[in-house]
Amino acid sequence: MSRPITAPDRRHRLLILAVCCLSLFIVGLDNTVVNIALPAIREDLDAPASGLQWVIDAYTLVLASLLMLSGSVADRIGRKRVFMTGLVLFVLGSLLCSLAPGLGWLIGFRAVQAVGGSMMNPVAMSIITNTFTDPGERARAIGVWGGVIGISMALGPLIGGLLVDSAGWPSVFLINVPVGLAACLLTFRYVPESRAPRARRLDPVGQLLMVVLLGCGTAAIIEGPGHGWTSPGILALAALAAAALVAFPLWELRVAEPLIDPRFFRSAPFTGATVTAVCAFAALGGFLFLNTLYLQEVRHYTPVVAGLWTLPMAGLTLVAAPLSGRIVAGRGPRLPLLVSGAAITASGLLLTRLTADSSALLLLPAYALFGIGFGLVNAPITNSAVSGMPLSQAGVAAAVASTSRQVGQSLGVAVIGSVVAGAVASAGGFTPATHAGWWIVTGLGLTVLLLGLVTTTPWATATAARVAARSDRRPGGVREHPAERLR
Repeated sequence: MSRPITAPDRRHRLLILAVCCLSLFIVGLDNTVVNIALPAIREDLDAPASGLQWVIDAYTLVLASLLMLSGSVADRIGRKRVFMTGLVLFVLGSLLCSLAPGLGWLIGFRAVQAVGGSMMNPVAMSIITNTFTDPGERARAIGVWGGVIGISMALGPLIGGLLVDSAGWPSVFLINVPVGLAACLLTFRYVPESRAPRARRLDPVGQLLMVVLLGCGTAAIIEGPGHGWTSPGILALAALAAAALVAFPLWELRVAEPLIDPRFFRSAPFTGATVTAVCAFAALGGFLFLNTLYLQEVRHYTPVVAGLWTLPMAGLTLVAAPLSGRIVAGRGPRLPLLVSGAAITASGLLLTRLTADSSALLLLPAYALFGIGFGLVNAPITNSAVSGMPLSQAGVAAAVASTSRQVGQSLGVAVIGSVVAGAVASAGGFTPATHAGWWIVTGLGLTVLLLGLVTTTPWATATAARVAARSDRRPGGVREHPAERLR
């Protein structure tokens, strides 16, 4: 049991929220700011297309693999301690990335960044959840949190363009150093330590299976076009990923305190939020990856001009993200999810008509629609993920949503990038080859729309209430013995 501490007053709570959002901002920014630097990295480090995919996915994959472990460890040994450790590692990884002498080093240092980032994102959400105990105030705080996710990722291309044009690609990593150090000092000064009332056991087998599933699966997707889908190495990676996919849920059902508690997925809103996060962030990953290469290598724009072209997306995300938080707090997640799905779908459809010289009348509306869709989707994802979950597992519940985002972005870059790379020869060039990728984005938007319809019904709300009631009946959020699930 952790020692009781005096509850912070409103001003202190808002300061804690600001510190957590600052850390989230640099983690979210790093997800997208690097995209605009990819052509410069390709030229400077002589990187192939698959190498560029790894620059993105080395970060998102490691982040996704460790988020739930970090949330669980933080609930166990102290959220502030793990959060500050993550900030230090993230700053160190950013500094090393800026000094990377080759592609392999850069990919490795991106993984170091991600280890630090995995300790920041879900842990910060857990700190917020435990700081804001009033349900209404917590919903507003989560709305701000979800808005910062969208804002940081939307501003990435614009900030990245300015940095690459003025100081070169290493500067997109160096910007994290002063911000991260400031966040670390503020955390030390203002954020109180907290732990779960009952420490959860770690699940090393589940963690290993997740790493194998995500790592081997993504590696097979990225390297498949270059090595051949039937090559022994790719088949071995695919087999390992498939085996981990089967073994992971079977193992989680056997252990008393799993890495991912299967009870959570009895809540339709929680399950819907998880799948929505994967789809929305897969669309984002593919959108940014394809647009960066299109604007700089097909249209031959400078990084800053390419960033300026994405202003409609960034600007409307800035507007839609906080608006979504307010709507979710006041009316629930249904409207933001439906509009988000429709907007992402419409954006993808417009871009299936992309040509090498498409006019602004096509590009700007497509970018604007994507900005609206992406800005609206984050707050309902986060709110649905933590609603009805026991406070003792706040770190793990938030980490599931965060992991889904990172998995989605990794898959978006891997799948859409590989599909487009495989279609270049038959399609007659990069731009027509992207049409296959934009159809995937369209399908992902439709999935978000359908999930918004299904997971906001009275039936779905009832499933969440049952999960919350069952959690409340078990002190500390302890999961029932596996045999109990058969009753």
